[in-house]
Amino acid sequence: MPLTYTKYLQVDELLKLQQPLSDDPEHDEMLFIITHQVYELWFKQIIHELNDFQSSLNQQNLPTAMRNLKRVLHILKVLVAQMDIIETLSPVSFRAFRDRLENSSGFQSAQFREIEFILGRRNANVLIHYPAGEETRIRLEALLHQPSLWDSFLHSINASGYAVPESELTRDLTKPPELNDAVQQQLVKIYQDQSLLTQLCEQMIDLDEGLQEWRYRHIKMVERTIGNKIGSGGSSGVDYLYKTLLAPLFPDLWAIRNKL
Repeated sequence: MPLTYTKYLQVDELLKLQQPLSDDPEHDEMLFIITHQVYELWFKQIIHELNDFQSSLNQQNLPTAMRNLKRVLHILKVLVAQMDIIETLSPVSFRAFRDRLENSSGFQSAQFREIEFILGRRNANVLIHYPAGEETRIRLEALLHQPSLWDSFLHSINASGYAVPESELTRDLTKPPELNDAVQQQLVKIYQDQSLLTQLCEQMIDLDEGLQEWRYRHIKMVERTIGNKIGSGGSSGVDYLYKTLLAPLFPDLWAIRNKL
């Protein structure tokens, strides 16, 4: 039997994955499910691209790394645009099926945690939300001890002749990066040289800004849907999300703006 579009993409199986739990069911629950499933698919692609990005950086293959990052930037724009769709869900419509979610919440998205860990935003405390011994927990624990995208970047520029302090090349990988004057001095040199690395730095700023933009739109979507209520998964809801908003992924790349 020849391969078909439906078979190749497993469309029949895919379309069976939307299973509303509300009575009747509520009309808007389908939108809620599909939107979040699509987010998870895009998260999977982002992880795929970021893994290849790091691999390319480790091989000093900047053109391929930048191509990966450019794709991630376009995906982030799609994620932001999707907020326009989910925001057609009114507070009343969401309340009609929200109880069916029980303790499930986007806060529990393991793939988004993977993205954060890969990018360098690391906090071992989030592991408590995933049962010990389960595949998700094991995967996150492994990522917690692997070099982040920022670490791969530092090793790459060091290999390119920009001397990164040994303390930064061997830093505690379980912690997010902190401001470092010596690293900033090397970054300033990169910008002064106007090399391909300069373009890479700007792409990383775009990535940081793009993720912050998505976080902001996500916060406003949650705020207009549930206000300041406690999040479905027991988090503090909007208050928690605001705390995550303005913390940069790559603080040194932002800090040098005053030195250029």
